[in-house]
Amino acid sequence: MNITRFFLMSIVLTGLLFLSSACGPTVNQIKPQETVTINPSFQTQLSPVPTVPPYRCGTWPSTNAPGTYSTISIYAKLVGKDAQGVSGATAHGVVHFQNSDVPLDTQPTTDSGGFVTFTLSLQGRQPGQIPATVDVSFTIKKTTVTCSTFFTPQ
Repeated sequence: MNITRFFLMSIVLTGLLFLSSACGPTVNQIKPQETVTINPSFQTQLSPVPTVPPYRCGTWPSTNAPGTYSTISIYAKLVGKDAQGVSGATAHGVVHFQNSDVPLDTQPTTDSGGFVTFTLSLQGRQPGQIPATVDVSFTIKKTTVTCSTFFTPQ
Protein backbone atom coordinates (compact mmCIF):
# COMPACT_ATOMS: atom_id res chain seq x y z
CA MET A 1 0.00 0.00 0.00
CA ASN A 2 2.86 2.40 0.78
CA ILE A 3 4.46 1.68 -2.57
CA THR A 4 1.20 2.38 -4.38
CA ARG A 5 0.72 5.61 -2.41
CA PHE A 6 4.33 6.66 -3.14
CA PHE A 7 3.91 5.89 -6.85
CA LEU A 8 0.60 7.79 -7.00
CA MET A 9 2.09 10.82 -5.19
CA SER A 10 5.06 10.86 -7.57
CA ILE A 11 2.76 11.00 -10.56
CA VAL A 12 0.64 13.77 -9.04
CA LEU A 13 3.70 15.87 -8.08
CA THR A 14 5.26 15.42 -11.52
CA GLY A 15 1.99 16.56 -13.15
CA LEU A 16 1.84 19.63 -10.89
CA LEU A 17 5.45 20.44 -11.78
CA PHE A 18 4.62 20.39 -15.51
CA LEU A 19 1.48 22.49 -15.00
CA SER A 20 3.30 25.12 -12.98
CA SER A 21 6.10 25.47 -15.55
CA ALA A 22 3.57 25.97 -18.38
CA CYS A 23 2.25 29.11 -16.67
CA GLY A 24 5.65 30.84 -16.53
CA PRO A 25 6.64 34.06 -18.35
CA THR A 26 6.92 34.06 -22.15
CA VAL A 27 10.56 34.05 -23.24
CA ASN A 28 10.21 35.38 -26.81
CA GLN A 29 8.05 38.46 -26.70
CA ILE A 30 7.47 40.38 -29.93
CA LYS A 31 8.84 43.91 -29.85
CA PRO A 32 6.82 46.59 -31.61
CA GLN A 33 8.32 47.86 -34.87
CA GLU A 34 9.64 51.39 -35.04
CA THR A 35 7.64 53.85 -37.11
CA VAL A 36 9.42 55.11 -40.22
CA THR A 37 8.96 58.78 -40.98
CA ILE A 38 9.61 60.12 -44.46
CA ASN A 39 10.55 63.74 -44.72
CA PRO A 40 7.97 65.49 -46.96
CA SER A 41 10.72 67.48 -48.68
CA PHE A 42 11.94 64.19 -50.15
CA GLN A 43 9.15 64.33 -52.71
CA THR A 44 10.19 67.77 -53.93
CA GLN A 45 13.66 66.55 -54.94
CA LEU A 46 13.91 65.74 -58.64
CA SER A 47 15.92 62.89 -60.03
CA PRO A 48 18.13 63.92 -62.93
CA VAL A 49 16.66 62.97 -66.27
CA PRO A 50 19.24 61.22 -68.44
CA THR A 51 20.07 63.04 -71.62
CA VAL A 52 19.48 61.32 -74.92
CA PRO A 53 22.71 61.12 -76.93
CA PRO A 54 22.63 62.95 -80.27
CA TYR A 55 23.10 59.71 -82.21
CA ARG A 56 22.50 56.00 -81.50
CA CYS A 57 23.09 52.95 -83.63
CA GLY A 58 22.36 49.26 -83.86
CA THR A 59 23.76 46.46 -85.98
CA TRP A 60 22.79 42.86 -86.70
CA PRO A 61 23.78 40.00 -89.05
CA SER A 62 21.52 38.52 -91.71
CA THR A 63 21.88 35.21 -89.85
CA ASN A 64 23.21 34.45 -86.38
CA ALA A 65 24.36 30.93 -87.34
CA PRO A 66 25.93 30.92 -90.82
CA GLY A 67 28.04 28.13 -92.26
CA THR A 68 31.80 28.61 -91.88
CA TYR A 69 32.15 29.35 -95.63
CA SER A 70 28.95 31.39 -96.02
CA THR A 71 28.50 34.94 -97.21
CA ILE A 72 26.35 37.03 -94.89
CA SER A 73 25.16 40.62 -94.67
CA ILE A 74 25.83 42.92 -91.74
CA TYR A 75 23.12 45.55 -91.35
CA ALA A 76 23.44 48.73 -89.31
CA LYS A 77 21.24 51.73 -88.62
CA LEU A 78 22.04 55.21 -87.29
CA VAL A 79 19.30 57.29 -85.64
CA GLY A 80 19.19 60.78 -84.14
CA LYS A 81 17.63 62.01 -80.89
CA ASP A 82 14.19 61.77 -82.49
CA ALA A 83 14.81 58.05 -83.32
CA GLN A 84 14.57 58.86 -87.02
CA GLY A 85 17.19 57.55 -89.43
CA VAL A 86 20.13 59.85 -90.17
CA SER A 87 21.30 60.01 -93.78
CA GLY A 88 24.75 60.92 -95.07
CA ALA A 89 26.88 59.31 -92.33
CA THR A 90 29.90 57.26 -93.34
CA ALA A 91 30.10 53.74 -91.87
CA HIS A 92 33.20 51.64 -91.18
CA GLY A 93 33.07 47.98 -90.17
CA VAL A 94 35.59 45.61 -88.58
CA VAL A 95 35.07 41.87 -88.07
CA HIS A 96 36.88 40.31 -85.11
CA PHE A 97 37.65 36.69 -85.97
CA GLN A 98 39.40 34.37 -83.52
CA ASN A 99 42.86 34.96 -85.00
CA SER A 100 42.57 38.28 -86.82
CA ASP A 101 40.62 41.49 -87.29
CA VAL A 102 39.39 42.14 -90.82
CA PRO A 103 38.13 45.56 -91.92
CA LEU A 104 35.09 45.45 -94.16
CA ASP A 105 36.29 46.84 -97.47
CA THR A 106 33.34 49.08 -98.29
CA GLN A 107 32.56 52.33 -96.48
CA PRO A 108 28.91 52.92 -97.29
CA THR A 109 26.97 56.07 -96.52
CA THR A 110 23.65 55.82 -94.70
CA ASP A 111 20.53 56.08 -96.83
CA SER A 112 17.49 58.24 -96.00
CA GLY A 113 16.41 55.71 -93.36
CA GLY A 114 19.85 55.62 -91.70
CA PHE A 115 20.65 52.10 -92.99
CA VAL A 116 23.88 50.62 -94.38
CA THR A 117 24.69 47.07 -95.48
CA PHE A 118 28.06 45.31 -95.55
CA THR A 119 28.68 42.00 -97.34
CA LEU A 120 30.96 39.58 -95.48
CA SER A 121 32.39 36.38 -96.97
CA LEU A 122 33.48 34.19 -94.03
CA GLN A 123 35.87 31.99 -96.09
CA GLY A 124 36.38 29.62 -93.13
CA ARG A 125 38.20 32.30 -91.09
CA GLN A 126 36.17 31.56 -87.95
CA PRO A 127 35.93 28.03 -86.50
CA GLY A 128 32.46 26.61 -85.99
CA GLN A 129 30.73 27.13 -82.65
CA ILE A 130 32.97 30.11 -81.77
CA PRO A 131 31.33 33.55 -81.93
CA ALA A 132 32.83 36.34 -84.03
CA THR A 133 32.01 39.99 -83.36
CA VAL A 134 31.51 42.91 -85.72
CA ASP A 135 31.93 46.59 -84.82
CA VAL A 136 30.31 49.23 -87.02
CA SER A 137 31.25 52.89 -86.51
CA PHE A 138 29.36 55.83 -88.00
CA THR A 139 30.97 59.23 -88.42
CA ILE A 140 28.78 62.31 -88.77
CA LYS A 141 29.50 65.96 -87.89
CA LYS A 142 32.78 65.07 -86.13
CA THR A 143 30.94 62.55 -83.96
CA THR A 144 31.66 58.81 -84.00
CA VAL A 145 29.11 56.27 -82.78
CA THR A 146 30.00 52.57 -82.53
CA CYS A 147 27.72 49.55 -82.21
CA SER A 148 28.44 45.82 -82.19
CA THR A 149 26.88 42.49 -83.06
CA PHE A 150 27.97 38.86 -83.25
CA PHE A 151 27.37 35.64 -85.16
CA THR A 152 28.42 32.05 -84.50
CA PRO A 153 29.41 29.96 -87.52
CA GLN A 154 28.12 26.37 -87.51
